[in-house]
Amino acid sequence: MSGALEAIEIATGAAPTAAVLWLHGLGADGTDFVPVVDALDLPDRAIRFVFPHAPMRPVTINQGYVMRAWYDVLSMDFGRRADERGVRESQGLIEAMIAREVDRGIAASGIVLAGFSQGGAIALQTGLRHAARLAGIMALSCYVPLAESLDAERSAANRDVPVFMAHGTHDPVIPVSLARESRDLLGRLGYDVTWHEYPMEHSVSPEEVEAIGAWLRRVLA
Repeated sequence: MSGALEAIEIATGAAPTAAVLWLHGLGADGTDFVPVVDALDLPDRAIRFVFPHAPMRPVTINQGYVMRAWYDVLSMDFGRRADERGVRESQGLIEAMIAREVDRGIAASGIVLAGFSQGGAIALQTGLRHAARLAGIMALSCYVPLAESLDAERSAANRDVPVFMAHGTHDPVIPVSLARESRDLLGRLGYDVTWHEYPMEHSVSPEEVEAIGAWLRRVLA
């Protein structure tokens, strides 16, 4: 898989000095989280939000139907039968997006990787392994993919990168127990994890958006 991802871009001011790369979930597209930008109480800094569209690919649990997906989902036993090839392909695509932002004048230290569900998994996969220090990683309603390889592959530059994780306690798609396992893994490895749980399903709540805004103000101050 090659080529740059198509994406929607929104800048909150002229000449952005920070960027948030926000990855959607399975079957959605880059438009999914565009409305959230107006709901965030953002820091006094010009920020470029980039919402890429995942590649089209067949998804096993959906009878092979072709849809936007960051990787194949082989079964609902998340984390046990990971599509390693797809995960790593998408990691490469997001690395290319980071490099593009750096080429446009935004330092890696001003870049946040964010995502929901599959997108959050790829944000973790990429951000924890990225060679240059990032501003933070936001992982919503997701888990750490390829967790068994993280300790060996993680980047020294991002060993204390701030990580925001949030999950619904009634999530029927990705169990909150799996997200808690990922949170605990990151904690054992020494990451600065901000954790939130909300009484919701596989979604994002207004209270969560408020917490996201507060966290972005902190890491992009």
